[in-house]
Amino acid sequence: MSNFDLVIIGGGPAATATGVYAARKKLKTLFITESFGGQSVVSPDIQNWIGTISISGDDLAKAFKDHISHYSGESLEIKSGTRVIAIRKNDTSFEIETKSGDIFNTKTVLIATGADRRKLGIPGAKEFENKGITYCASCDGPLFGDKDVVVIGGGNAGFETSAQLLSYAKSVTLLHHGPEFKADAITVKKVLSNPKMKAILNAETKEIKGDKFVTGLVYENSETGEKNEIKTDGVFVEIGIIPATSFVDGLLDMTDYKQIKVDPRTQKTSIVGIWAAGDCTDGLYHQNNIAAGDGVKALEDIYNFLHTK
Repeated sequence: MSNFDLVIIGGGPAATATGVYAARKKLKTLFITESFGGQSVVSPDIQNWIGTISISGDDLAKAFKDHISHYSGESLEIKSGTRVIAIRKNDTSFEIETKSGDIFNTKTVLIATGADRRKLGIPGAKEFENKGITYCASCDGPLFGDKDVVVIGGGNAGFETSAQLLSYAKSVTLLHHGPEFKADAITVKKVLSNPKMKAILNAETKEIKGDKFVTGLVYENSETGEKNEIKTDGVFVEIGIIPATSFVDGLLDMTDYKQIKVDPRTQKTSIVGIWAAGDCTDGLYHQNNIAAGDGVKALEDIYNFLHTK
């Protein structure tokens, strides 16, 4: 059984940033990921990754892989193409088990497995993903300048996305399936006060329409059963995320949405020796740059933990 100072689980910005810093500090580290890139791998044009004016999700994933691979060697080992299925706590260390059957022993763990966007399961949703349907307003919003767009989702994320889109879209229409918005009342009031903003309650999205790109959508009034069609150039989906945390369910304290609870100052979890960073946590904001910063923050704390015991 191999022994490590640190095992990093994940392949997105949080995991990669942690891995680079761990290697530079000469911690004996194992980096385990099923794939590289994170949620943004599907974005054709990312314009807010600091230091890079424009980069595709595929190129960003390659950059993550190239950067961490540059440090592979004496202190850093990389295992890609597999995923962790269990973490077991011993008296002074942890056992990490992968799907391929390997078991590793480590003093500390950094979980940065991210999350998946909850997808629309309606006709046209799959066909027009990244062809007008997007799950990342920060990544793709500026591409819809002076266009009519729709936001699906009545929670805080939906209204925050709408507020962001109002900065450059011609109009924003928000659809929420329920009779009341789930977002904070003050946020709802502020966003709806914008003359370019419109919101529709009891609107169940039924179909996405288009040719090469999205041209409209059909929604049904859940009270009356009446169907309506909206012409739109873009659909921004904010119906929640699914954190990739099932392998630590029951081990760590989590929110009702299965996000790992962390101390925002250090990224520590409820168990001494385990840290978490990025979209798998209950952090208030989820962005690539924030995830990378969370990973670096965690690594600094992990390094201090290992050297002050």
